[in-house]
Amino acid sequence: MKSHTEYLTFNTQKRQEIIDITDKVEAALAKSGIQEGMVLVSAMHITASVFVNDHESGLWQDILDWLEGHIAPWDRHPSRGDDYLHNRTGEDNGAAHLRSLTIGHEVIVPVTKGRLDLGPWQRIFYGEWDGQRPKRLIIKVMGE
Repeated sequence: MKSHTEYLTFNTQKRQEIIDITDKVEAALAKSGIQEGMVLVSAMHITASVFVNDHESGLWQDILDWLEGHIAPWDRHPSRGDDYLHNRTGEDNGAAHLRSLTIGHEVIVPVTKGRLDLGPWQRIFYGEWDGQRPKRLIIKVMGE
């Protein structure tokens, strides 16, 4: 079995962003020369995610609204005693940790005939939940 590894670095302008990375993953696959196998795409930080979904800006906003409204809102108040315990360590990103845990930090995509074997609307995304500083992601292509 052959393998090929690449790293991407993101330094987002906003604290939270969703970035379509499908083309970058396809480029890594092309460099690998692998025709049959799989690609692992994994965030290397505990406040980021990698996921597969539809490239549609309304859906992206729905995801952000869902995370904020139902999963891990940023606006919790220590004065009311409802702050994240993690934030009491001096950090301010407890919500980002929970968002990453909910969305997941990696995906495995099949490779068939040298192409990502995704469904018709599927794309690969990097979800940044606590950005504005450099963060890495690994792409590992494995197969024959």
